[in-house]
This record gives sequence, C-alpha cells and structure tokens, in this order.
Amino acid sequence: MAAIGKIRSWGPVLVTVIGLALFAFIAEELFRSCESQRNQERQQVGEVLGNKIDVQEFQKLVDEYTDVLKMTQGRENLTDEDLNRVKDMVWQTYVQNSIIADEAAKLGLTVTDEEIQNMLTEGTNPMLAQTPFVNQQTGRFDVNLLKQFLSEYNKAKTTNAQALEQMRPMYNYWTFIEKNLRSQTLAQKYQALLGGSFLSNPIAAKAAFDEENVESNIQLAAFPYSAINDKDVKVEDADLKAKYEELKAQFKQVEETRDIKYVDVKVAASATDRAALDKNMKDAAAQLATSDDPAEIVRKAGSVVAYLGVPQTKAAFASDIAAQLDSTAVGSTSAIKENKGDNTLNVVKVIAKQQLADSIQFRAIQVGGDDITAVRKQADSIYNALQAGADFEALAKKYNQTGEKSWLTSNQYQSASSLDKDTRAYINILNTAALNSFTNLEMTGSNIILQVVDRRAPVEKYTAAVIKRPIDFSKDTYSAAYNKFSQFVSENQSLEAMEKAAAKYGYQVQERQGMSNTEHYVAGIHSTREALKWIFDAKEGEVSPLYECGDNDRLLVLVMTKINPVGYASLDNPQVKEYIRNLVVNDKKAEKIEAKLKGVNSIAAAQKQGAKVSEVNQITFAAPAFIQETGANEPALSGAVAGTKAGQFSAAPVKGNGGVYLFKVNSRQARQGAKFDAKQYAQRVQQKAMQYAGNYMRELYVNAKVKDNRYLFF
Repeated sequence: MAAIGKIRSWGPVLVTVIGLALFAFIAEELFRSCESQRNQERQQVGEVLGNKIDVQEFQKLVDEYTDVLKMTQGRENLTDEDLNRVKDMVWQTYVQNSIIADEAAKLGLTVTDEEIQNMLTEGTNPMLAQTPFVNQQTGRFDVNLLKQFLSEYNKAKTTNAQALEQMRPMYNYWTFIEKNLRSQTLAQKYQALLGGSFLSNPIAAKAAFDEENVESNIQLAAFPYSAINDKDVKVEDADLKAKYEELKAQFKQVEETRDIKYVDVKVAASATDRAALDKNMKDAAAQLATSDDPAEIVRKAGSVVAYLGVPQTKAAFASDIAAQLDSTAVGSTSAIKENKGDNTLNVVKVIAKQQLADSIQFRAIQVGGDDITAVRKQADSIYNALQAGADFEALAKKYNQTGEKSWLTSNQYQSASSLDKDTRAYINILNTAALNSFTNLEMTGSNIILQVVDRRAPVEKYTAAVIKRPIDFSKDTYSAAYNKFSQFVSENQSLEAMEKAAAKYGYQVQERQGMSNTEHYVAGIHSTREALKWIFDAKEGEVSPLYECGDNDRLLVLVMTKINPVGYASLDNPQVKEYIRNLVVNDKKAEKIEAKLKGVNSIAAAQKQGAKVSEVNQITFAAPAFIQETGANEPALSGAVAGTKAGQFSAAPVKGNGGVYLFKVNSRQARQGAKFDAKQYAQRVQQKAMQYAGNYMRELYVNAKVKDNRYLFF
C-alpha cells in the first residue's frame, strides 16, 4: 500500500513527463511531415491551376521534345541556347494545354479516339505531313504505312530486341505527334466555340467597308507640341497622380520582376598571351601545310573544330571558314586569320573538293560476334552470295535484320563533334561507292555489307582540316583580373560605394530593370543561374557574392535595387513616371494651344496663330493618319475627319499624339476600284472581333495562377 501511495504522490510529475513525451513524439512527426512537404516543394518546377509539376516530370517532357528535334533535324547535340528554347517551348505548351484542357472539361469538350482515327484516315492535318509515314508517290500521309510500322514494332517486342531498339526513336516520335495532335485538336475546338460567339451583320459589314475605302482629302493646320519648350510647362505631383490613375490599367504586371545594378568584367588575353598564341598557331600552320595526316596536328593544336576526314557541305563549317573554302586551292593552306566575331585565330587546309550527293539511299547487313575470324568469314560468305545474285532483304532476314533501304543526309553526320576511324570509312564508302555495287567493310570487331542504291541532290563538298583557336587568356592573366575585381567587391559593399569607386578601378556600373525569373541569363551572360537565383531571393539594397561565370571568362557582382511585386507598377517606377510625365507635358501643351484657338474657324485664322498648314490626302477611318509636321500617327485625327462632312471645318481642335490639329475636309470619295462584297466583309468583321478576343489566353493565364520556378533548376 505504501508503494501505491508513493506512486500516487508522483502522479502529477508522471503525467507531465508522459505529456511532454507525447508532445515530442507528435512534434517530431509534424516536423518530418513539414520537412517532407518542403522537400517536395523544392522539387516543383511550377504550378498551373493548382496542379504542380515536379522537376523529373518536366525533364521527361524536355527530353521527349529534345529527341524529336534531334531526329527531325538530324542533330547529335543541341547548344545551350537551343536547350533554353526547348525548355521555354515545353513550358509554354504545358501551360497552354493545361489551361485549355481545364476550360474544355468545363464545357464538355473532348477529342475521342474515333476522331483521331478519322484524322489519320483523312491524312490532311499538316502535322501528319511531318512524319516519316508519307507515301512517296502521293506526297501525303499514309495511314497504312503507320499501321505497318506499329505492327512491326509490336512484333519486335517479343521477337527481335535489336530491331526494337532501332525502331524505338521512331515510335517515340510518333507518340509525340499523336499526343500533340490530340492537344491541337482540342484547342481548335475551344477556339472554334469561342469564335462562334462572335457574329456580324450587313450593317457592320458595310461600315467596315466604308472605314477602309472611303477616303478624305483635307487641309490641315498642325500645332506641334515640340513648338512649346518643356520648361514653359509646369507639372505638379497632383497632375502625375491623376494621369497615373487614369491609365493605371496599362501598368498591371502579372509576374514579379526585379531591378538590379551590376558590374561585369570580361577577362581578355594580355599582350603576352597573344604573342604566345601567335607563335603556336604559326608552328601548327606550318605542320598542317606539310602533313598528309592532319587529324593529330589539329588535335594537338587545341582546335575547337575537330577533323572529321569526310566530305562536308559549306553549311558544316563556321561562316568565316566557309568563306575561304572556294578561294583556297586543293592541297594548300590558308594564311592565319583573326575572326573578331568569335575571338579566334584560324587556318584551314583544303584536302579535297568534290561534287557529291547530299542524300544517299543505302542498305546494310551487319555481321558481329566474339570471334573476329568467324565474323570475317561469315561476312565474306554474305558478300559472295550477294555478288552471285542473292536477294539482299531475304539474306538480311536470315541474320535477323530487315535489310530495308535507308536515307543518309549530309546533316546527319557532318555536325558531329568527332568521328572514329570506322565511322569515317563507313561515310566515305557511302559517298564514293558505285551505285548498286556491294562493299564488304571491315570495322573494329565487326563487318558491314553495304549497297548504295540511290543518290540525290548533288552539291559541292569539302574535306578540310581547320585549326580554330580562341584568343584565350592565361591563368596568370585571369588570376590578376580576379584579384583586382575581388578587391573592388570586398571594399565596396553598397551601391553608393560601388558607384563612387568603379571609375577608379576602370569598371562601369550598369543597370537592368524589370528582370523576370523566366530569363535564362543575367545581363546576357552565360552560366549565371546561381546569380539569377540570388536575384530572386535577395532583398533591396543587398550586394551579391562575386560570381565567376560566362564561358569561364566573366566576373560579376550585383546589387538588388528594386523589387516590383505582382500588381500595378507604381508611379515611383522611373520608367512609369517618365512615361506619365511626357503625357502630362503634352496635355499641358495641348491646353495652351487650345486656349489660343478659341474662335478660330478657318485654316487662314489658324495659320495666323502659327499653324503649319499642309494638304493630307487619302485619310480613312480604319488607319491612323501619319502627320509629317509632327512625326506622329494620329488615330484621333482619322476619327474626327470621318465624323466631319465634306466642305466643313472641324468642330473643335483635335488633341493628338504629336500635336493639336484643325482641319477642313476638302473632298471625300470611295477608293477607286473598291467594290463592296457583303459576305467577304461580314467575315472580316467576325475575324477582327476574334482578334480582339485573342487576348483570352492571357486572361486565362492570369486566372490559372501560374507559378514558374524553372530558374531554380535550369
């Protein structure tokens, strides 16, 4: 009993301890849950209509589109700029498709499998003409070719892994086309439904015809704003605020932007660096001129252009090199030339010039295996059988290959960064072998039996060795530039200090306003993603770390000067304020001009008040009149002229973009040869209404609350 009493005496303490333990357990689970949620958010590329897309999903879409580009353009690699365009295209397509799909679902719009099948059967959609399933005789998409391919692909899944792998890129390309065909059709349905809500009538059609074709000839009295000195116009803060409120809708921004100031240093080669490069280039050029095998010389010279050793069209060479090919004789080496455009020194040796086909059709049987002796023997057997008249495709199928004819174009190989010895020999055989003859080509570890069956589009091709060396700086030069810039940054940790010290160091503080996180580079400088991330995380007045960026040749420091949130750009924004001020100044000038025009009711009277008088002809309501005396387009004047009868003087001064105007309508007539077609103009009115409604996507975009965080990942 005593023990029980003792336990009871500790009851409150035990309850507290247990409560704290439970709280700690719950808090730990809550922390884990929050941390897990934060990790998920860190992986989100963006959000549309509340639906989040993570980086893996987005990258999959990017890879899909990249593969399509490589296949359709015959390219091995894409540049950074190409990849950025791909990412932008994929994002824009994803956002648009998501928004349209959401709107279509609300309206009950769908695209059925039956509709897609009907489109494939008709084969008239332009997207289908971009596929390989085009009948060469009709030049049109042939659904039977597609069905045949899909059947062979499904069969290869269980019977031929090698064929399946070869067919996979084509299959992926088709699924991409099919998916986009469905999205495109849904968007067209939505747009057609929207377009159907805009109607026209004969009265509107006739009005549209008159607006375009009824021309007025006037005598114009112009009073340019430029005739009044800006200093003679007093602008109050209240005037600016009133004008801003009047036009506030123009300054709405749907995404946050940032203003920065920055110092950017581009490291350049010193005189010592240049002298060393000149000597190296002279030595390499001398060796190139006398060598029969330029590949090793080009490699050792550090050329950014590899020697492929195959005939290439001019399009494969940089423009400065291509410009020298025709003027350089076969076997000779050009002088060393500097290209300031890409900051390089260049020398080229032309080894051969030949008229060769741009497109080559061929077929092949590949023979491989672990025993190279057996491989060679089997290849000889196949080659001899073909020479004796054996059927190529039948023989290929015997060795689990299709033996089908394929096309090779120059673009498919000449943009390669390098070619090995086997590939070089393979391409040269395709370029030079006699039509319909057979070649047994020995390669490393395998043989390949080739037959060229057709060649088309002969073009001049060049086999050339190019040494292209960037005029680079040395490590010592970069180190000196880095140390100097580092000292500048460490000594000046505010915008004011930077602006005062920049000239002393030979630097310049530059400005960039309205930066969006959808931009890929800061100030157009490559490899600035970390700087971009800093910009959209920094507070006003913060100074960034020193960034080494560009093509390993730039030094950069940033200052965050202004954060422009979603909403309306304020009157404090320098660009907005300047725009508003110019409008207010013109309004004030217009008031001065209009005050002195009271009672003026003729061109002669206007001229006495200092007007510039001229004849302006062929003014229509549909187009703004361009007035030479003020250098401005004046839609308000066009409207006022259309509302004034022939022979009459303007009822009131017209305030325009470049000045104030009075006028007299001398004559009015329909444009010569113009004929009214009610049906045609009714369609035009409807199309114009659709153009005005074309901003629907922007409104849907705003309502979708799109968040774009790609800058955090790419």
